[in-house]
Amino acid sequence: MRALQALWKFVRVLAWVVRGYVSVRRTFGTLSDEQQARAVEVWARGMLAIIGIQVRVKGHPAQGPVLMAANHISWLDILVMHAACHCRFVAKSEIRDWPLVGVLTTGGGSLYIERSSNRDAMRVVHQMADALRQGQVLAVFPEGGTGDGVSLLPFHANLLQAAISADIPVQPIALQFLEASTGAHSFAPCYHDHDTLVSSLWRTLCAPPLLAQVRYGDTQMANGRNRRVWAQDLQATVADLRN
Repeated sequence: MRALQALWKFVRVLAWVVRGYVSVRRTFGTLSDEQQARAVEVWARGMLAIIGIQVRVKGHPAQGPVLMAANHISWLDILVMHAACHCRFVAKSEIRDWPLVGVLTTGGGSLYIERSSNRDAMRVVHQMADALRQGQVLAVFPEGGTGDGVSLLPFHANLLQAAISADIPVQPIALQFLEASTGAHSFAPCYHDHDTLVSSLWRTLCAPPLLAQVRYGDTQMANGRNRRVWAQDLQATVADLRN
């Protein structure tokens, strides 16, 4: 029975993706920035509802300009953070070429980075700093890869340079996926190196109803810290927020 329910969800997920794709292609360009942001939020909430994930927000998202720094568990993290509050993500360049998903991610305002290229990292840092100076809300996953939601990977410091250069605050964010009925930690949404997008999606669809918790911490300025020290402090803050 659970497999049949998951299959029906999968069909609805595909239909929702196609709906979003058509919207981005046909009408997104006619909307204002504010209208686009609200449309992304509504679409993300709709997708999570189909999958069976409720979003619970603790704390308050900061107004721009701000750089949000969150731990990274799953491809679902972007949807969860969009559902809580729209922001522009810095995403790995491979996502841009994913069928359908790439168009949706680009429509959501993502900036893309070649993670293996130091030169491209500097390009993105400059682009991020310009966007932050314009008052925008950007988001990064400083771990650089996905963890299991229990332990944190080391926070990389490169992209934090954008906040230092633009002299704007960073808001730490802790993400968690829990079983809605028990509050126990759920590994179903995890997206590891051996997973494919389809396998991770299917595991999540087969799981019991889930709760995605987004906990916003207090914003903080660099206050003289270099990016490496700041990255370590942000990692500790995110760990405290999860606990």
